[in-house]
Amino acid sequence: MALSNKPYKGTRDFFPPDMRIHNAIFSSLSKVVENYGYEQYNGPMLESFDLYAAKTGEEIVNAQLYHFEDRGKRRVAVRPEMTPTLARMVSQQVQELPKPIRWFSLPNLWRYERPQRGRLREHWQLNVDLLGGDTRLADSEILSLAFNLISEFKGQEHIQIHINHRGLVNFVFQDQLGLSAEQALQVSKAVDARPKIGEAAYEKWLSDQGVNSDQAIKLEAFFKSDFTSLCENYPCEAIDDLKAIFKNLECSEAHKVLIFDPMIMRGLDYYTGLVFEIFDTSPENNRAMFGGGRYDNLIGLFGKHQLSGVGFGMGDVTLRNFLETHKLMPAIQAPIDYFVALTNKDYWSYSQQICKVLRVKGHSVYEALSDVKLANQFKQAHKLNSKFVIIVGEDEVAQKQFQLKELATGEQKTYALSELEALD
Repeated sequence: MALSNKPYKGTRDFFPPDMRIHNAIFSSLSKVVENYGYEQYNGPMLESFDLYAAKTGEEIVNAQLYHFEDRGKRRVAVRPEMTPTLARMVSQQVQELPKPIRWFSLPNLWRYERPQRGRLREHWQLNVDLLGGDTRLADSEILSLAFNLISEFKGQEHIQIHINHRGLVNFVFQDQLGLSAEQALQVSKAVDARPKIGEAAYEKWLSDQGVNSDQAIKLEAFFKSDFTSLCENYPCEAIDDLKAIFKNLECSEAHKVLIFDPMIMRGLDYYTGLVFEIFDTSPENNRAMFGGGRYDNLIGLFGKHQLSGVGFGMGDVTLRNFLETHKLMPAIQAPIDYFVALTNKDYWSYSQQICKVLRVKGHSVYEALSDVKLANQFKQAHKLNSKFVIIVGEDEVAQKQFQLKELATGEQKTYALSELEALD
């Protein structure tokens, strides 16, 4: 029986045209974060299962984590997110690293979930993290950076940044409604899942956690409150944090799309402060694209040193959906500058001299490796979107020349081999 040539469910094959777009998108993202002073890092695809069991959300660990026992009887997981790896790595050098730490990564991540629009089992993700510094200033920088990543693709008119604060959520849930810490955590998870599971399942989740009708009514009142009324009714440090963030970003273009949203929870257990999600406002793609938040306790899992952090992850699938919806995809051509045709195998060594000079000059050169009909070689050059075709025949070899044809215009000229260095 023949093997299937389809990729594993929830994954993608990246053919060269797809890879060109993928690289172009991530190159643009990297440029923006590097302009903010962030440095790239990477970590292993495999981590200890315990790394995720300690702080990653229950849904990921119990239902979505790819894990196995290796030959040494160690319980190993394929990374579903990057932040725990970041925390583990920073903890190794936390005293030596200059603060604040600005790092980013471009990992591929795995989660076993139902493939659908915007969500696959394997995806690539830009992770950006800022550890240390004044927390309110760091939160403001991360939001500004997230906005500028979208504006790099001219998409800023199509987004909103919804922000909330886990400290405010805990204050309302525990101090105002009297929920236990575990109840508050479960309610936040229920709220985060609410759009996916529907109202009936959401209400049952609250009931199963012992939330009574009076508490449920107060919860809804909180969710429907605007920021002004919350400032009056729920005075706490988290409100002061949010006020400072709004004020800090008044000078930024991000301020125009910044919205307080008490329904934003984020499902991961390690968030402790600011949480946010960037939404596409288009009716055709109205969804959260990516998000993140503040985590204050992750580094402490690996020792006595504490270092507060804030960050986000932007997945390539939802970003590409956004760019396609708004017709913002970068136009990428095949990176072939010169197609060097071969009219006779005996001239291959002569062609090699031409290829060597062009490559040293930084050009991409595609070399024919058979002397099929020249017309067929031109068809190949057109398929590759090559800019020029170089032709070498008996006369050119004898006179140390070559012919250069520009495919876009059809213009063809003869040059001396010595003129090769002068070509653009």
